[in-house]
Amino acid sequence: MKATLVVICLVVCTCALSLAQSQSALGQPALSDCGPPTAHFDTQTAPAPAIAPDANKSQVYVIEVFDKVPNQLARPTLRIGMDGTWVGANKGNSYITFAVDPGEHHLCANWQSVFKTYSKKAAFAGFTAEPGSTYYFRARIIEQGGTTGGSSFSLDLDQVNPDEGKYLVQSSAFRTSRVTN
Repeated sequence: MKATLVVICLVVCTCALSLAQSQSALGQPALSDCGPPTAHFDTQTAPAPAIAPDANKSQVYVIEVFDKVPNQLARPTLRIGMDGTWVGANKGNSYITFAVDPGEHHLCANWQSVFKTYSKKAAFAGFTAEPGSTYYFRARIIEQGGTTGGSSFSLDLDQVNPDEGKYLVQSSAFRTSRVTN
């Protein structure tokens, strides 16, 4: 009986280790893929920049859409990372934009908060940038389960088509950000 129990424990431990290694090998996104977790951003609205097209780069827009303000939340700040480095932050209904080299890239949106429940919230999106192209991503905080004012929220980051992306940019404020820590 004891031998059977030992074998079962070994099989369960081996399966759990194998699963953890396979998820790591598959490149599962992690907060470390966003940027340093201690970075804290301050943001402010600014006049929209004039974007000079560069035929050798791609332009990326990340628009934060935040329609509903839960009771305990002011407009949250979302840190935006790409390929393991923070590129800026959004707050409220706003956008940031930046140029990227062609190739495969991985975006991350992470809720900047002093509360661990919120600061663990992150969303990820990958894309392959083509020279001279423009890409639009929408970052949203979504209330889960229909509760009002609770802490049940998720973060979503998805690529939107250019028509919707242009509309979201035109109906949002441009934000600049700087790291303050």
